[in-house]
Amino acid sequence: MANNWKTKARGKALLAIEDIFDNGAYSNIALNNQLSNHSVQDKDKGLITEIVYGTIAKKITLEWYLSHYVEDREKLDKWVYYLLMLSLYQMLYLEKIPSHAIVNDAVDIAKNRGYKRGAEKYINAILRQVSVGNLPSLDSIKRKNKRYSIAYSVPIWLVKKLCEQFGDDRAIAIMESLSFHSKASIRVTNSQRFDEVRDYLEAQTSALAPTALTKTTGHFASHAYFQEGLITIQDETSQLVAPTLAIKGDENVLDACSAPGGKTCHLASYLTTGKITALDIHEHKLTLVRQNAERLGVLDKIETRALDARKVHEVFANDSFDKILVDAPCSGIGLIRRKPDIKYNKDGQDLTALQNLQLEILSSVCQTIRKGGIITYSTCTIFDEENFQVIEKFLESHSNFEQVKLKHTQADIVKDGCILVTPEQYQTDGFFISQVRRIL
Repeated sequence: MANNWKTKARGKALLAIEDIFDNGAYSNIALNNQLSNHSVQDKDKGLITEIVYGTIAKKITLEWYLSHYVEDREKLDKWVYYLLMLSLYQMLYLEKIPSHAIVNDAVDIAKNRGYKRGAEKYINAILRQVSVGNLPSLDSIKRKNKRYSIAYSVPIWLVKKLCEQFGDDRAIAIMESLSFHSKASIRVTNSQRFDEVRDYLEAQTSALAPTALTKTTGHFASHAYFQEGLITIQDETSQLVAPTLAIKGDENVLDACSAPGGKTCHLASYLTTGKITALDIHEHKLTLVRQNAERLGVLDKIETRALDARKVHEVFANDSFDKILVDAPCSGIGLIRRKPDIKYNKDGQDLTALQNLQLEILSSVCQTIRKGGIITYSTCTIFDEENFQVIEKFLESHSNFEQVKLKHTQADIVKDGCILVTPEQYQTDGFFISQVRRIL
């Protein structure tokens, strides 16, 4: 009797990849849908995750190599092509797995998928050609941007953007860094137990955030420390945001774009008698904020409200808030290492629309900050259009505000009084933080 290909690790990886490429599913959700099945053995979860994220991350590179072996991609069923891609990924990048095992598994999946006769023979022939032949050289690609695009699996528009903003050398360093696995990063909520948690988890102290610990890999959500609220999963760069607001304890704080609540809860941890009004445009996302806050023991400091941040000034009176955080909607380019599908779902035209949205939000919330109050603006992107240019344009049109120069012990992440972390510097997410103060 034929085996069930859907129970194989590579079969589940194929299903996830189909969901991402054909249905536009987010990579983390598509992957979790496959991993959550009780039939998946723990030993297979790592392999499935590696194949899914790796194939997506290297998609452009893999497609270029396959183009030398596949005569007409359009004549293939999509799943056949995806199976070739994920198999090629393993053959090129997972050195511990023998090629014959990869080929045999791909052939079995194709044979048992059941409704494409001959697919297994075609896949066997292509993969055996790849395994014994010499792969074409990337040096044969003459055009610089195309060569970078294929070498680092980055869309050409993004290659151009990175080279224009950062210069070729740093752009290459950024693109190379996206191939490395993300570190696992947590925030320790009780500073007095920081050393205990670090030693017990055998983690490293972050070079960026004093509240952060990192490990090469780690699954912390099931840990007892996580359940009791002693740790929470949050990137090092994200942990730099809350301290910039210098909360003393009694302030009235607005978090204008709060979901899923990581920064909201960090802000709330500094409060005593004060409170945070946490907004998001979607009510179901505010559920995540409340769940996070309850686990971390700060729910009593937070009031959630479904509201478009562009309408804050229509709902809240002047001088309502002492401090405001705008963790703005953005392109998310700084998250590519953890969410590799992002780079295929964006284009350069998105940036203008996003900048307009970001400025609309700032222009609304700034009407509700008291004189002397500060607004921290942050994004998980590294593009000037969404970062420095937003602050410049805001200040140009709001003469009653001034920039507050931010500092950090790591001088290489401070630029023009703002914090800009690019992914290659500390192997973190890319991130931007700036601050303004109302003076009139």
